[in-house]
Parts: sequence; C-alpha cells; structure tokens
Amino acid sequence: MPPTTNHLDIAREALERTVRELEDQLKQAEQALAALGGKATRRGPGRPRGSAKKTTSQSGGAPRRRRKRRGGTRADQAVKLIEENPGIGASDVAKQMKIKPNYLYRVLGDLEKEGRVKKDGRQYHPTGR
Repeated sequence: MPPTTNHLDIAREALERTVRELEDQLKQAEQALAALGGKATRRGPGRPRGSAKKTTSQSGGAPRRRRKRRGGTRADQAVKLIEENPGIGASDVAKQMKIKPNYLYRVLGDLEKEGRVKKDGRQYHPTGR
C-alpha cells in the first residue's frame, strides 16, 4: 500500500497551482477593469463575504442611526464624579463608572489637557470651568 502522504502532497501541489492561476486571472481582470475606467472593489483581508461597510439598515432604506448615550460621554461622567468628590483617585472613579482604570487614565489625561480637571499627585480636582 503506497503512503498517503504522497497523495496528499500531489493534492496540495494541485491546489496551490490552481490558486496561483486564479490569482493571475484576478490580477488580469482588475487591470482590464481599471483600463475601462472602473474600480475594483475588494474586501479587506480576513473580512467575510457580505461584510462590506453598510450605511443602510439590513432591510434597506434609511441610514443606520447610533443610539444616544444616556448620561453623556465617559469624560462628562468622570468630570461629574470629580466635581462631586474633589480629590478622588482615578481607580475610584473607574470603579464608580464600572469601567477599567487603564481606559479611564486616557480619558482623564485628555480632560487634564482640556483644562476640565487638574491632577495633584494621585488625586483629581475640578477646575471650576
């Protein structure tokens, strides 16, 4: 009985050859389309079929709308907590907001640059803006 690896190698080589041929055909078709003034649209790598960015709802019609957040943005929530509790630490703010501190540190850094809060050691204080 011949080893099965030989059959697998033959099948793999045939598939690889077919893939190369199909890639060459695709390049030729894209070049022909470009020469005719068309634009070849392709999905990004790893994107499944039918996952192109959609601006309309699945049933067609009106564009999708984002739901508004209740309670404002994370930054607004953080400022409100700091105003209510001057001298509060970032980890305490994160706990009360039920988010991870590493995300909140980024938000607090932006708030500090905007001048909405000021940092004193590990404590945050409102600026009174």
